[in-house]
Amino acid sequence: MEINAGQLQSYEDSGFLLIPEMFSLEEIAALRARLPAIRAEDSPRRIMEKDGTTVRSVYGSHVTEPLFRQFVRDRRLVRSVELIVKSHVYVHQSKINWKCSFSGDAWAWHQDYIFWQKEDGVSRPDLTTAAVFLDEVNEFNGPISFIRGSHKQLVIDVEGKQTSHETYRHCPPWISNLTAEIKYSVPDEMVSVLAREREMSAPKGPPGSVLFFHPNVVHASASNISPFNRVVVMVTYNSIHNTPKKVDNVRPDFLCSRDYTALTPQEFTGV
Repeated sequence: MEINAGQLQSYEDSGFLLIPEMFSLEEIAALRARLPAIRAEDSPRRIMEKDGTTVRSVYGSHVTEPLFRQFVRDRRLVRSVELIVKSHVYVHQSKINWKCSFSGDAWAWHQDYIFWQKEDGVSRPDLTTAAVFLDEVNEFNGPISFIRGSHKQLVIDVEGKQTSHETYRHCPPWISNLTAEIKYSVPDEMVSVLAREREMSAPKGPPGSVLFFHPNVVHASASNISPFNRVVVMVTYNSIHNTPKKVDNVRPDFLCSRDYTALTPQEFTGV
């Protein structure tokens, strides 16, 4: 079932919304069964941690994997994001974030929209991300932390910086958007002001839970200090009326989709 009016209002007030166990354990198990093959694929879509050996993220699996292609069209997800975005939607980007036990690195404080605005030419923040928990997310394995209501600040314009880490020396420039040293991080002093003005929250839940969040909500996640993986599928949906404009340095399709076809909601069968 898609989100209801009360949940939509909560999203609009806070900038995020957690729906526990939207997907069954059987549905999540079907997705998890594909992870070893996805993780093993040597491709530009696979991003490593700074150690050069631990997988951080894999992008674009909704294009390369039939099961994930079906999953991003799930009726519960699509109907919910259509209510949030107030439009038909397409998938702007998808990724699987691993945050592996003992080695999953942090994501610095940031907003998502600034990347899509500056790198992809997306005019308005008429997007939302659905983060689907494939593992339990708890206080030890790097949950996403939000500053409640910070999306109302609109976009915080910060100067971009390129990663200087040795692991990424020979990578293309867009790698700076995807590593622990992300290109557009919110300065510590701004985070301090926002955190003192507003409540901080780190939603947690069992596998199958879905966390919807606004592209301008300020968020981060700590490194995974636990012996338990924290694998999350993140699907960013964009309004079909908000497609990217032409930019000089076009990023790969797995970071900025050029398929703007409105999604038709369907039942996720898990096969």
